[in-house]
Parts: sequence; C-alpha cells; structure tokens
Amino acid sequence: MARPLLIPYSENATIEELKEVSRIGSSETATRCTAIQMLLAGANRELVCNSLLTTNRALRKWINRFNRSGVDGLIVKKRPGRTAIIKNQQASELTELIDQPQQADRTFWTAKAFHGYISDVYKIDCSYETVVRFFHKQGFVLKTPQPWSDKQDEQERKTFLEELEQLCNQPDVDIWFADESGFEGDPRPRKRWDKKGRKTRVTKNGGHLRMNVIGMVCPRTGQFFAIEASHSDSMIYQAFLDEASKTVTFQRTTNILIMDNASWHRRKSTKWHGWQPKFLPPYSPDLNPIERIWLTMKARWFNNYVCKNEDRLIERLDQAIIDVIDNPNRTIKTTAIGTLF
Repeated sequence: MARPLLIPYSENATIEELKEVSRIGSSETATRCTAIQMLLAGANRELVCNSLLTTNRALRKWINRFNRSGVDGLIVKKRPGRTAIIKNQQASELTELIDQPQQADRTFWTAKAFHGYISDVYKIDCSYETVVRFFHKQGFVLKTPQPWSDKQDEQERKTFLEELEQLCNQPDVDIWFADESGFEGDPRPRKRWDKKGRKTRVTKNGGHLRMNVIGMVCPRTGQFFAIEASHSDSMIYQAFLDEASKTVTFQRTTNILIMDNASWHRRKSTKWHGWQPKFLPPYSPDLNPIERIWLTMKARWFNNYVCKNEDRLIERLDQAIIDVIDNPNRTIKTTAIGTLF
C-alpha cells in the first residue's frame, strides 16, 4: 500500500531520538527536529507552522529529508563560505606587497588605493569590500600612525632600558614617573559611530581654555599624585614636589623619579624630597608610562566633553584625577612597564 505523501516515517526515528538530537544540535536543527516530533505526535501541519514560525514549504522539505535520511537529514551542516577570489600563491604575493608598499613605489596603502592597484596590475576583478576583508584576513588593521621623532639615539635608549630593568629587579627600589600634560576645555572631537548621511557635530566654544596637570605615578603600587597649574616652570615644578612630599608615602628605601629633559626638571637648586632624579633619553616619551594615564584620562573624561568656563574645566579635572587616585589596581595595569623591556 502506498504511503500518504508528506507524512514523516515513524520508523526512521523515535520522538526520544529526535529530542536528543535537538538538544545537541544547532538552533535550526532543533527547530527541524521539533517540527517532526510534533507531526509524529499527531499535530497537523498548520499548527506546526504557526507554532514554529515557519512556512509550509520549509516544512515539506524537512519531511522529505527526514523520510530520505532519517535524523541525519535534519542536522544542519556547516555551510561553505564564499570562494576566495584572492588565494594561494597570489594571496602570499599580495600580502607581501601590502607589507612592503615600496615595491609599488608607495609609502603606505589605503584599501581604496590597493583595490585600484590590483585591478590595474593584477587584473583582479573584485569589490572594495573584498579587499577590506583580505586586509583583515591577512592580519592588517587600520591604524593612525604615532608621530615618531628621528632624533632619538637608539644606543642611549637601549642603555636606559637596561638600567631601568636592573632597577626594577632591586627589592628596595621603587620607580616613579613624572610628566606634565595639557587639558583643553574643548578638545578635538573623537571618532564615533553615527548614521550615514547624518551631520555629526559636537559643541566647540572656541574659548581656548587650557589647564596643565603635573603628575607622578608608581607603576608597582599604582600610587598617583597630581596638581593642576596654569603653566609649567621651575617654580611650579618645585611646588609640585613640595606637595607630593606631604602626600606620598614611600614604601621602599630608594625612590627613583624618572622624567623628561624639560629645563625646569633640570634646575640645580631643585629640592627632591627623597626622590632621586633620573632623566629619559631625549625624544622618548614612549618610555614614560604616565603618558598612558594622560591618554586614558582624556578618553574617559574629555571625550567630546566641552567646558564652558575655567571653573567647569577645573571641576572636570578634579574628577579625573580623583578617579585615577581611587583606582590603583587599574593604574597598575595602565602603567605596567614590563612591556618596555
């Protein structure tokens, strides 16, 4: 006797077997198994479609697959991705070209420029989006270059790092880093996500409000101290050291204070209050971890934030400084110097 059409064959699997597969499979597999379970239990196809929010056409396909292959026919297989347009030896060659743009008489690549180049030279017919995906797949990301001085002395930097590592390994020595940074009342806007076609704006008062912060940090303990000042000079820096000596508690017998070569740092009459000064190699702000504190303070507290007057700027700076002081564990992570060696 011929079987009725579009009815699942009950001998292909039990309801318990279908339940087991639905528990260990994907959500789509579970939906298919549930549909067959409901049909085997006596539910009509209209009820199944309404309950599982599926179409009658999809349900017919699932029944046919179950009738042909049993439970295996309901399991959703991983779908193959799109065929790569750039692959094998050509992919290796283009990856090298991205890494060495001078081969194409360029100093750097943009995805748009690279797309045009491979279209003209390699006759590769692909979309701009394909080129962007290829960049990401090969481990390249879009970065803003960091300004880098060509006046650095690499040997001096190497010697400094060797000395710094030796100091870090001495159990009776704490290393402190000091620096100044300027905070503006209407800082440069940062990038943000917004809808295409919408004008993205941020308030700018044009008042040129600015305040300096002078600070010091101990990466080992996370201790941070800072004062606000209208400018930086030798008298302000001495006042900073005087105030720091009243607030900071030394935990080790020797305390090294590392800073850049600003003229007010090198004044011979400076009273160091127990700190031993040590200076960074010239043009090497990247070796001063407190720079990361300034970056995080500006990102956290001054990202698209506009101060209408000096009092608002000072109030905002107070909040930012207290936030760093109150979170020494976060400061330890931010200023970790192990990556310098």
